[in-house]
Amino acid sequence: MPWGEFKDTAAERRLFQRRTMVMLTLVFVCLTGLLARMYQLQVIEHDIYTTLSDKNRVQVQSVPPPRGLIYDRNGILLAENRPVFSVTLVPERVDGMDESIANLGNILDVSEEDLERFERRLREPRRPFQEIPLRYDLTDGEIARLAVHRHELPGVEVKAELVRYYPHSELTAHALGFVGRINRDELQRIDPVNYAGTNYIGKSGIERFYEEILHGQVGYQHVETNARGRTLRVLERENPVPGEDLKLHLDLRLQQRAHELLDGRRGAIVAIEPETGGILALASVPGFDANKFVTGISVKDYRALSESRDKPLFNRALRGQYPPGSTLKPMLAIAALDSDVTTRDYTIWDPGYFRLNESGRRYRDWKRGGHGWVDLMDAMAESCDIYFYEVAVKMGVDTMHSYLSHFGFGEDAALDVSGALSGLLPSRDWKRAMRNEPWYPGDSVNLGIGQGFMLATPLQLATATSLIANRGIWSEPRLLRDIEGDTPVETYLPEQTHEPLKLDNPDDWEFVVRTMEEVMHGRKGTARKAGADSSYRMAGKTGTAQVFSLAEDEEYDAEEIRERLRDHALFVGFAPVDNPKIAVAVIVENGGGGSSTAAPVARELFDAWLLEFGQQPESLVSDVRSQGVNDGSE
Repeated sequence: MPWGEFKDTAAERRLFQRRTMVMLTLVFVCLTGLLARMYQLQVIEHDIYTTLSDKNRVQVQSVPPPRGLIYDRNGILLAENRPVFSVTLVPERVDGMDESIANLGNILDVSEEDLERFERRLREPRRPFQEIPLRYDLTDGEIARLAVHRHELPGVEVKAELVRYYPHSELTAHALGFVGRINRDELQRIDPVNYAGTNYIGKSGIERFYEEILHGQVGYQHVETNARGRTLRVLERENPVPGEDLKLHLDLRLQQRAHELLDGRRGAIVAIEPETGGILALASVPGFDANKFVTGISVKDYRALSESRDKPLFNRALRGQYPPGSTLKPMLAIAALDSDVTTRDYTIWDPGYFRLNESGRRYRDWKRGGHGWVDLMDAMAESCDIYFYEVAVKMGVDTMHSYLSHFGFGEDAALDVSGALSGLLPSRDWKRAMRNEPWYPGDSVNLGIGQGFMLATPLQLATATSLIANRGIWSEPRLLRDIEGDTPVETYLPEQTHEPLKLDNPDDWEFVVRTMEEVMHGRKGTARKAGADSSYRMAGKTGTAQVFSLAEDEEYDAEEIRERLRDHALFVGFAPVDNPKIAVAVIVENGGGGSSTAAPVARELFDAWLLEFGQQPESLVSDVRSQGVNDGSE
């Protein structure tokens, strides 16, 4: 049978038409679904996906504010910011941290310390997508090598940032303090918004006390990035508000002179402007290079500083607590006169020792044979211990504690000096609480010459001396002098809390000042050599503080005592006597006598401030004429 007789053309056409319709329907349904999905994505969910797209392409970056600068009173820059290039890694963008660090090690010199510091910061809490520095202070050659291999290191960037720099580091380290990397504890208490993008914070000194005003306000910028996270362009920017610049009372010239005078010795010098309370010099020697702490000090360098016998990290001016010795006598003289325990004419016989009773212990005078008959003027000029033993016992601890507290002892009286200690002003209650013992008359004897339990910092001694220079008017010590800008100083400087020390007889201030003047210019004054040939009149008091106790009949021989067990040399004073411009406290550790060691240092400071840096000689000459120099008093 022929093949054509079995072919049903109509049936095949109908089958083809049905298949065509099914395919067309399927295509239509798919096309409808695709159009519907496109409509949903492009119209209904347009804003959502635009945002998601921008998140991949556009990022918000914080812009850290430049830290405020710090100047001395003459406009000399003490703390600035300089650009430093560092290599950083963003963990969220790094493909294989170990491999990336290994590759960087082939390009750069990465030390074990760098790696340990990086790994420690990697484990600490941090903000998302925050860079973690691996190496600082890259050279031009290292930057060039990183640029060549940049495509091989996703998440690795060379970042330029402003880092704190101290041009006069060792001179100002203890006064200014320093900034350092924000640690875990600080991260918990700072404002995470304002410190976004900021890696440094004030750690000590002025840098810490005025952190808020020095830091400024963070800014932001929207940047377009590529797939590797590299910034292509800035789309929008809100500039940060830079920190305010500060001007201090500190005078770099006097600060440098103080360091030079103490060079090779351990000690501290604090100089204050009595009228304002401004700290002119705050020197602790030896010092250290604060720049090493900014980006992270090496273990080797830190160990060398922390294990040094000279303790360069220890701020002696603020935290050194020493027996004030005879430098406490001017304050005790004020207390004795105002409490009517003694008078200007009251005299005692000094045989070289003092006893509370006939069979009691002998408390010796520094002069073995004694001073004979002395009144208060003689006792101050010659530093007669016996006189002050007697008035101390008569006053008792309660009276001495009350007056000495008015001089700022036993507290941190400074307004803006971070880290200062309060010393120790003993009392009956203190001894009962700390030693479970009553206060004995012998304790008052020791307190009468600034020994025993009494401890004071050089800053406290300078503050008390400034109070005498001001004749009882308080000007609490401060470093901040001015803020460069519209912000008034009073906004950030704490308010003064001390009332003037008023005496029943205000002339007692002048009398005690004259006794201190006799120390410097009198025929028997302990510091008459330091005050000789001066074109101005100065007032002062020398002091010697024992490092260890001597037996009752044992003599002090500096030549036979190891250097670090020798007495500390102290001096407090101010100049000129009328209208004082500077008050100082000097301590030279294990320096021996205050008259031979500390007083000449103070004289050099007085001359530098009054003759070289401050007042003109002509005005000082007129001051001397108005005061009336006694012939033969030197």
